[in-house]
Amino acid sequence: MLELRTVNVERYITPLREGGSLPGIIEADDGFMYVLKFRGAGQGTKALIADLIGAELARKAGFLVPELVFANLAEGFGRTEPDEEIQDLFKFSTGLNLGVHYLSGSITFDAVLNRVDPEMAAKIVWLDAFLMNIDRTARNTNMLFWKKELWLIDHGASLYFHHNPENWKEQAVKPFVQIKDHVLLAQAADIATVHAFMMDKMQKIFLAELIDNIPTDWLSVDESISKKLYLDFFKARLQHADTFLNEAENARKALI
Repeated sequence: MLELRTVNVERYITPLREGGSLPGIIEADDGFMYVLKFRGAGQGTKALIADLIGAELARKAGFLVPELVFANLAEGFGRTEPDEEIQDLFKFSTGLNLGVHYLSGSITFDAVLNRVDPEMAAKIVWLDAFLMNIDRTARNTNMLFWKKELWLIDHGASLYFHHNPENWKEQAVKPFVQIKDHVLLAQAADIATVHAFMMDKMQKIFLAELIDNIPTDWLSVDESISKKLYLDFFKARLQHADTFLNEAENARKALI
């Protein structure tokens, strides 16, 4: 059973300004450091929902993913912060945020220098086509090497259907044309060979359990999204999986 721990933010260490939503490194009351994804930044709680779902589905598929936690930011935290932009971020992020275990000393994946097992690459491409993840490109790979192993991070740019939820049925059955820009597409084996494995991992029971872990107040900011909406989207996405599978495989063959 999936159950994320909840920690309290005790110390803000530094911002990660290369991130568009200005995440920051914090220390929590469990003694660990986390990359904190703020609910008050950028795309708000929808980005946190996408990151939570994407990361845990990646973990379910067997990939290495840093531990996620719910990170509680107390009201009034950081009042002495000199940077007004960051102080505003604290102010609008009171409550539960998303923490990602900080992989100290990790190195960003570089497609020119690094190679990935073709089957693993095919599985990652499949997953990102399923999630509609627009942010695993050569410009921003969102993969790290840590302790000589590949780790997947940052799935907040996935599931962009929830920014226009009234069209969710149409978007659920669409091919994911942006897969042509995927950083691992050229290294991937035939994506159809991993299709059955990945479909089995994305089973309905786990999806329902995962979606049930979304904090209620992350949904309350937009009455048009709900746990049922996410589950219905994924059901439709799986039922029409051949659409995004074929798009990904055709894009891969175009690179050969």
